[in-house]
Amino acid sequence: MEAAAAAGTSTKRSKSDRIEAQDPPGSSSGDDEGGLDLVSRLPDEVLGDIISLLPIKDGARTQILSRRWRPLWRVALVSRILSDHPGPARRFSLPGIRLRDRYARIDGWLRSRALTGLRELEFRYEMESPALPYPLPPSAFRFAPTLHVVNIGYCNFPNQVAPASLNFPHLKQLTLCRVTLSEDDLHSLSIGFSAYWDNQVANMFQELVIEDAPQLERLLPLDPYHGPATIRVMRAPKLVVLGLLSAGISKLELGNSVFKEMIATSLATSMPTVKVLVLDSIGPNLDSVVGFIKCFPYLEKLYIVSHPQKNMKNMLRYSSLHPIKCLERHLKIVILKNYDGKRHDVDFAKFFVLNAKVLKKMEFGTLNNCNDKWVASQYTQLQLYNRASQGAQFKFRSGYWSTYTGNKHTHDLWMADPYDSSLCRCCVRI
Repeated sequence: MEAAAAAGTSTKRSKSDRIEAQDPPGSSSGDDEGGLDLVSRLPDEVLGDIISLLPIKDGARTQILSRRWRPLWRVALVSRILSDHPGPARRFSLPGIRLRDRYARIDGWLRSRALTGLRELEFRYEMESPALPYPLPPSAFRFAPTLHVVNIGYCNFPNQVAPASLNFPHLKQLTLCRVTLSEDDLHSLSIGFSAYWDNQVANMFQELVIEDAPQLERLLPLDPYHGPATIRVMRAPKLVVLGLLSAGISKLELGNSVFKEMIATSLATSMPTVKVLVLDSIGPNLDSVVGFIKCFPYLEKLYIVSHPQKNMKNMLRYSSLHPIKCLERHLKIVILKNYDGKRHDVDFAKFFVLNAKVLKKMEFGTLNNCNDKWVASQYTQLQLYNRASQGAQFKFRSGYWSTYTGNKHTHDLWMADPYDSSLCRCCVRI
């Protein structure tokens, strides 16, 4: 009897679940063409107007009527908020909006007086047909003079936008995802990107040129082995964070300083604003890395992803007659990933141990299990007891092969250093 009762209860619950999952009678989403719900067959624009006239709670309840009504609530809600909001608004976020026949309405939202002086804009269409990307309303560019953060996705830039409209004097962060741009638009914008999802796309975009970026603070090629092959930075007077740089960038120009496949061929320009540098070094190659740090006299943090090669010789000698300014006064932190503890790696790391005079911390992400015997051997080989900075600390952490490609904190502006894993619990330390 107890078993039968339990089975009966289960059957009732199953029927109830099925009933709740169904659309209400008369829903136009069903197959019953004889339904009496004629209202749901009205155009989206008309239904949106109906919902916007209802009190907010009642408008929200229309989502339970049928699948047909569910996306309409958000559209009506945006109209209500903008009409009631006196402004000024700081941020306008519209992710995953369905275009359908709402282009004029979306354009009207972006022209609202409440959005005058907008600082942050997020706009993405929900792609119903990937073969037909939708146009971004030209009204979105009226905020260019005040925008600090822009996130745009799944749309085409309109051809009628004048190049002058693409001037963002206060822009700090630009994110473009699946956006189609004309060649003229590309010449009018400074864009950093990674085309790792499609090698054909990477082959199309060979050069990134930043002519004049007075507010640019970070230049972060997310995966430089997949484009662009050439990066030229002519003027970026506030650049602070630079990287990941690798041999995947065949030519890098920083002012009049030129690097070809990570080797300095000219060091005519120094960039005193750069404080954080991230390098991907095969070898690791000490000559290559020293060429970079000479270009950044006020460098404070250096991250190096090593790709060990047995034939690499790192026997560079440091001369006090030709001092490197960042080693003498500014370099405080060195993080070395994929350290194997063999001669080529030891000689590379020892250069910083013996010459970085204000070093506070050096961390080694090793490919070893870091047992006590191995660590003691490293202390001896690295000559840690003769370190240039007596207050420096050295830590060895066992781990796995790792890189900085696809850094997920690229857009976290609250992090002064997006590569600092100690600031985030979701990151593996080192």
